[in-house]
Amino acid sequence: MVQLNVGLVLYGASTALLLRAGFGVDPWTVLHQGLHQLTGLSVGTAAVLTSLLVLALWVPLRQRPGIGTILDGLLVGPFTDATLALCPTPHALPLRVALLAGSILLNGVATACYIGAGLGAGPRDGLMTGLAARGLSLRGTRTLIELGALGGGWLLGGPVGIGTIAYAVSIGPLAQRLLPLFTLRTTGSSDSRQLAD
Repeated sequence: MVQLNVGLVLYGASTALLLRAGFGVDPWTVLHQGLHQLTGLSVGTAAVLTSLLVLALWVPLRQRPGIGTILDGLLVGPFTDATLALCPTPHALPLRVALLAGSILLNGVATACYIGAGLGAGPRDGLMTGLAARGLSLRGTRTLIELGALGGGWLLGGPVGIGTIAYAVSIGPLAQRLLPLFTLRTTGSSDSRQLAD
C-alpha cells in the first residue's frame, strides 16, 4: 500500500510538473485539457471521469480491478490539481527543459511503482498490461495507447507540443525498463510480476 500510494502521488505530481514545464503535456493530459476546454471541469476532475470510462474497456480484456485500480482512478486527478496549486510556473528556459525531462522520468518511476505494488494497475495501465499479457510488446502497446489519447485530446483542442511527443515515445520504454525494479516479489501472482519476469 505504501508503494502504491507513493506511485500515485508521484504520478499526479509528475503530470502537474509536465504541465508547468510548458512544452506540451502527456497525451492523457492533452485529452483531459481538451475535456476541460469543452466542459469547464478541472484537469483533475476530467482525469477521474476519463479513468471511469477507460475501465469499461477492461471488460473484453477480462482484466480485474484491484484496490490500486480504484485508488488510481480516484486520486491521481486530485494529486495533479494539488501540485498545480502549489507549484509555480518557471520562466527560465533551462529550468523548463529540466522540468520536462524530470517529469517524464518521474512519471516512468511512478508508473512502475504503482503497477509493481501488485495491487491492480491503473485504468490506463490496465489496458497496457491486459494487451501485453496477450503477447503484445509492453512498450509498443503503451506507445499506441498514448498516441490514441493524444489524437482524441488534440481533436478536442488540447495543447500539443514537443513535450507531448517526447512523453509519448519515451514512457513505454521507461515503463518496461523500470517495472522489474519496482515489482514486489512477495505478492501473489499478478500482471506486474508476469510482465517483469
